[in-house]
Amino acid sequence: LFPYDGGCERDFWPLFRTRELNGSCASLVDMELFLHYSLIPSLAIILVLSFLQRQEQRRQRDDTSSLLGNRFGIIVPLDFVGTFSNRWSYGIAFGATANKVMFLFSEGYQPLQVPQWAQAFVLLIGGMEVGLAYFPFFACLSSEFRLVGSILGFCYSLIWLVVTILQVSQCPHGQFLGRYETIMFYWPSLLCLAFLLGRFLHMFVKALRVHLGWERQAEEKSVLEAHQAAHVKRLLRTPCPREGETTWFQSRIYEWDPCFQFPSRMIGTIVLAFICLYLFIVIEFYMFVFVGDELAVFEGKLESYIAFANQTGPLTPGILQVKELISVTKGVWVVTILPASLTCVTYLFHILACYRKHIKKLWAGDKHFLPLRFRNPASSESVVAIARYSGWQIAYLLWGYFIIHVVQSLCGMVIMYGLVLPVIHNQALEMLQGLGIGILTTSIVVGLMVLQVRIAAGFFLQPKLGSADKQKPLALNNRKAFHNFNYFLFYYNVLLGLGACLSRLLISCVLGTWLIARIDRTIMQSGYEGADMGFRAWIGMLYVDHYHTNPVLVSFCHILITDHRERQLQQAIKYCYINQSAGPRVSARSRTRWLLLQTLINNPSLVKLRKPKSGHSSWQFTQMLMTCSES
Repeated sequence: LFPYDGGCERDFWPLFRTRELNGSCASLVDMELFLHYSLIPSLAIILVLSFLQRQEQRRQRDDTSSLLGNRFGIIVPLDFVGTFSNRWSYGIAFGATANKVMFLFSEGYQPLQVPQWAQAFVLLIGGMEVGLAYFPFFACLSSEFRLVGSILGFCYSLIWLVVTILQVSQCPHGQFLGRYETIMFYWPSLLCLAFLLGRFLHMFVKALRVHLGWERQAEEKSVLEAHQAAHVKRLLRTPCPREGETTWFQSRIYEWDPCFQFPSRMIGTIVLAFICLYLFIVIEFYMFVFVGDELAVFEGKLESYIAFANQTGPLTPGILQVKELISVTKGVWVVTILPASLTCVTYLFHILACYRKHIKKLWAGDKHFLPLRFRNPASSESVVAIARYSGWQIAYLLWGYFIIHVVQSLCGMVIMYGLVLPVIHNQALEMLQGLGIGILTTSIVVGLMVLQVRIAAGFFLQPKLGSADKQKPLALNNRKAFHNFNYFLFYYNVLLGLGACLSRLLISCVLGTWLIARIDRTIMQSGYEGADMGFRAWIGMLYVDHYHTNPVLVSFCHILITDHRERQLQQAIKYCYINQSAGPRVSARSRTRWLLLQTLINNPSLVKLRKPKSGHSSWQFTQMLMTCSES
């Protein structure tokens, strides 16, 4: 269709040459292959920590199982409900996984080749592999064995950091943005890995000082956190009159509360969401550059046609409009990157503020902010929601950014074609005339609607019953005039309802697309909130945190545990005093049997619950005791 012109090749040859040079780069490190091989040291670290981990709840086992010595236990990478310590360390550890999370989000990482119907299982396997590869970061941070955990975590983080640096140093440039493209994509992970190295080094130094006796070992972690205790004390304290005074920043934007802390899950979600949003914007810009290059080639062909036709061809006006459309679209898309990204960033901070506001209302027993069907959710759905929330929040944010970007670009196109381009094409007078007519028409319609309200308030309502009433009572006055008023406006309101319907549809679309990234607010209408799965995950997550981290409940449990430990200590002191008293020495076995006899006599129902051991003297004693109790 278009004749060949060597000028197009000359114009874009530097770009093609850059892509050829960058595309020929072959790194010695394959990150996908390294991810597979990283499972070997990951499993080794998990086994070491599991061997050192003592099981908290020791069960009665057979004699053959005692060879394990109760050494192997379940490793918990992170308490997703009640962890308030090392919050930023866990958040940075989540940030180190951002690159792999983006690969999973784009469905680009598929370790197996299976049919289309089995893609869900492949993605599940891929997600579990990524989680297992990054498991040691969290396991070493939360391990009770600080010395061993810090050494293993430091070595594992160092391996990932070195491999990532090799990948970036060997191929720093890319095929789309050219120079430093790979660095732009990997620098958040490098920064997170470097922070983890420093964190593990700090843990090692501190644990080594404790091991050498230079520092005292930290006390056992209490069930009650300091901020939870402060919250309960504030509830029991009479509030001062000055506590209700707040500044403009505190009342309108954010007020810091020393008696509240966000759990590690929320901090990790926000950090990972920030990094994933940045990576998503970078990838989107890559695609924009790629599409822009293709459009540039297409524009070159269009210019070749115009030059060949000497600007007199029948398609010349249409080609000029297409070139203008491409130029305007590219400019609007670039300009709207900043407002769309700022919108999503503000959403992240607003989600934290809404989390604190909602969880405090639940602590106070206020559920009026929830729809009726969500005020008593199913326990199983809430447990699943705590696992879904973090991943869904990130996915909602990324898709929300893209949708908001598209909507803002469409709004920018409307502004460009409605206001800017007419001025550029010397059609400002026609544009102002059309704009004025549109504003005048809208003003008249809105004025008539306001006039109806004013007439109804002035002529068709009875006077106020008292001078202190804010509005007139809902009692009709001048009924004959009211019926004529309704009759003559009936036909006009039919036409007015068409515009109201379209405005309702437009406002719903704008608000729905604008709030799509916010999982804390449903975009469904009243009665259909159950169809919003993201909002259901938010509510379930709130209830799990409410039931497990309520400061009043945790304080009560702390009091019970402390009282139980004090009783055990007093009992131990009493037995120690008995052992040290003068008199004949009694063996520990005899004393234990005597206490067992006293317990069984006082609680006969426990005799039937004892584990039978045939031929054992204690079992024969129990049988005799049962016979005596029955007689």
